[in-house]
Amino acid sequence: MTSAPGYRFNPPSNWPAAPAGWFPPSGWTPDPSWPPAPPGWQFWLPVETVPESAPPPAPANPSLPTGLPSVPVPATSGSGLFGKKKRLEELESENSRLREWVASLQGMDALQIATQTEAMRERQIQEGLRAQEAEARWQTEIGRAEAELNRVRSEVARARTWVVETEETALLQEAGVYEYQHPLADAVAYKAQLKNVKDTLKAMVRRDTAVLAATDWQVNGSLAQGRAMVRDFSKLMLRAYNAEADSLVRSMKPYKLASATDRLGKTRETIARLGKTMHIRIGDDYHHQRLYELQLTADHLAKVEEERERVREERERQREEEKARREFEREKARLIKEQSHYESALAKLEARGDEAGAAQMREKIAEAEEAIKGVNDREAKIRAGYVYVISNIGAFGEDMVKIGMTRRLDPMDRVRELGDASVPFRFDVHALIFSEDAVGLESRLHRELEKHRVNRVNMRREFFNVSPAGVRDLLARISDQHLLEYREMPEALEWRASQKES
Repeated sequence: MTSAPGYRFNPPSNWPAAPAGWFPPSGWTPDPSWPPAPPGWQFWLPVETVPESAPPPAPANPSLPTGLPSVPVPATSGSGLFGKKKRLEELESENSRLREWVASLQGMDALQIATQTEAMRERQIQEGLRAQEAEARWQTEIGRAEAELNRVRSEVARARTWVVETEETALLQEAGVYEYQHPLADAVAYKAQLKNVKDTLKAMVRRDTAVLAATDWQVNGSLAQGRAMVRDFSKLMLRAYNAEADSLVRSMKPYKLASATDRLGKTRETIARLGKTMHIRIGDDYHHQRLYELQLTADHLAKVEEERERVREERERQREEEKARREFEREKARLIKEQSHYESALAKLEARGDEAGAAQMREKIAEAEEAIKGVNDREAKIRAGYVYVISNIGAFGEDMVKIGMTRRLDPMDRVRELGDASVPFRFDVHALIFSEDAVGLESRLHRELEKHRVNRVNMRREFFNVSPAGVRDLLARISDQHLLEYREMPEALEWRASQKES
């Protein structure tokens, strides 16, 4: 702090007296042991202003600041006459207030003055507390207001987003682009591709490239009216095209892809013919995207059907395996029971001393043990089993056979199951071939007859357009050891009897 011309330093009366003409040097602070200055104390006074009296020193209050308050040094240049006059008025007002305060203390003794001072200090403390409480309340209210403002701003932002989305949805719906449960919506492998297709279609609609039309059409000599008419008719045509495309997607079957593609192409040609005067037509890129959507849908549905068929076949295989397992268990139980009977009979024969009967019984026990071992071996060898070649003239004609495999102990059980109520007549058996690798033999036959397969989509359908004689020649060429017995002509008793009665 430095001195200022025309002003003198005025220390409080409860501080030690300063030497005459002394000014606080720069960076000076009062001694911390000194009592605080009275509230509102003027540390700088004009030289010509001398206070008639000073207020009594206020008691030390630890809640008040102990340092010298920051008192700005009045400017002595550059403020002009108006600034000096205003400062003089402020000082005169302060002097008047101090004189009134001193006058109110005249006639009071020291105790009254101390009481009055203490009351004034309490009032100042209370006013400060009230001011702090008011400030806290205001800060709380300001915080609430700011939070509410932020909430309202968020609501406005969301509302604007909804408005934009609603406007865009309305625009797309005008063109017939709707959100519906697409067959690919839940297909993980196709979801990304479907999203790309939809985004591309929507972008084309927004850019007005989905439908192409004339731009120089006039109505009543007005280009604006002409453009409005062309725009309305274009939306109408696009709605019709999208309605047809959506219907084809929703009713798609894998085998209907070609007809659906042709139908959508004819719809596009019809729109081009009806809008010929205004050159209205569906854009090539838009049409290709919708065709790609049809292809994706058909491909997905084909895979779904293939998966369902695979599950059905797997369940059928598991049922077949379970039936074979139960047959093995029943056969082993029968053989073990039979072996037990032989052993009991052997003990009785040996007790009677019948050596000839005992020897014969031992042979039967050995045969039973060999049979049990054979069943265990069959059960352990999961590739062992019977390959069957069967046909059904009444259901499928003369030149069609089914070639399959079963692990049943009695393969005819499987053949009888295939000829249940799902076909009008029973199957005829051309060959039952046992093999240690029945799975490999069946696969070899299927590969050799691949070009004669009836169902080229589902490989688990084991029907082939070939005569029983053709299968016999193939078996003879593959391996002679498998072809022990083969019946070339089917009996077809039920079918032949039905033909005679008709």
